[in-house]
Amino acid sequence: MKDFVLLGAYIKYYVALRSEGKFPIKNHFVNAIIFMAAGWCLLQAFNPSLGSPIVGVFGLKTYLFYIPLIWMMPALFPTEEELYKFLRLHLFLMIPVGILGIVQFVSPASSPINSYVQSEVANVEVATFIGDDLKAGGVRITGTFSYINNYAAYLLACFGLLIPLLSLKQLKWWYWATITEILLVTINSLMTGSRSTVFSAVLFLLGYLGINGLSNPSGIVRLLKPFFIPSVVVSIAGFVGFRRAVDAFVGRTTANSDISTRVFGTMTEALSFIKYKAVDGFGTGATHLGSAALRNALNLPTGEVIPVGYEGEMGRIALELGPIGFILWYGLRISIIIALFLVFCKLKRPLLRQLALSAFLIHAIWINGQLVFHHTFALYYWFFTSFIFLLPRLEQVTNWQQQLQWLNSDVESAYLPDSSDGQSEFP
Repeated sequence: MKDFVLLGAYIKYYVALRSEGKFPIKNHFVNAIIFMAAGWCLLQAFNPSLGSPIVGVFGLKTYLFYIPLIWMMPALFPTEEELYKFLRLHLFLMIPVGILGIVQFVSPASSPINSYVQSEVANVEVATFIGDDLKAGGVRITGTFSYINNYAAYLLACFGLLIPLLSLKQLKWWYWATITEILLVTINSLMTGSRSTVFSAVLFLLGYLGINGLSNPSGIVRLLKPFFIPSVVVSIAGFVGFRRAVDAFVGRTTANSDISTRVFGTMTEALSFIKYKAVDGFGTGATHLGSAALRNALNLPTGEVIPVGYEGEMGRIALELGPIGFILWYGLRISIIIALFLVFCKLKRPLLRQLALSAFLIHAIWINGQLVFHHTFALYYWFFTSFIFLLPRLEQVTNWQQQLQWLNSDVESAYLPDSSDGQSEFP
């Protein structure tokens, strides 16, 4: 449904809107790599190994559909205040989702509130923490999402947006709302049992504090001050009110020793899969789980059989796009990381600067995570990518507004003489 809404936005912006209302696609090195990667993906959509180009077009959507967002954002948010209000409201709406997650955790696995989206070929059972009595709860929560990995990515994206708001002076009501949201994101992340989400959040926080500390060593106290109250609130709530969630996550983490294998295995997997094709791959969509259902529904040819099992995204990208496509795609992702860091170094406005740093950290930490095959995180990924163009534009607009205010104040002081009671009057 969100994709149909976004398609309508694309048509309105790129087709119906006049050129003066659009943000120009600049000659930027990220744009150049995007077009090269998109060209290769388009070529692979018609790969004969797929058996049908319909599967290729379906796969092409997973790679490219959200990219046009990055050129829409500068037109969507004309000022820094508009962006802040959007982020504030977006994060406020996660409060009921976080409360739902807590209700799911304390409810039994048999409860309707813990139902997963079912597959046509298999009955999907509700995941629980190891050693928990199913009747007593211990469910790995999904919030309003269809499965754990979708909710986990949503929580990480929200965490990355919440941290910059802590250093911003807000009304007291919104300040405590931000702390509540951080608490819910933290507790819900533990309740998902997703180790990648929790470890990514820890790495994000360390990177955020470390980079800010290195860039401004004299302001380290001012940097840490906004984190004191949220840290106390989260710690007390975690170890008193939600101790069971903490214990469940720790138990799941210590019971499994496959963390390093899952992290580094996804990187080495891609290198071992490249040997199956000389130049190209099996085509976009060849490894997508929805392709089988699409073939069955439309009675499409099966295509070439992939002679190896696959799970991680890096390996699947290597199989679908081949060695050239793999280099182009991950070259694009690395170039985006570099561009976001350069934006962070360039910006001066506090909120915009911290948002750029958050986007950089999310991209860097999730470099081997799912993107193409993750329809939730993909939307956030390209939204964060838009900061390359959006944030410098907003700082430029803010500087223009300040200059106009200064000019107007200079004009008023020059042409409006002071009266005897200290008030300025027109001559």
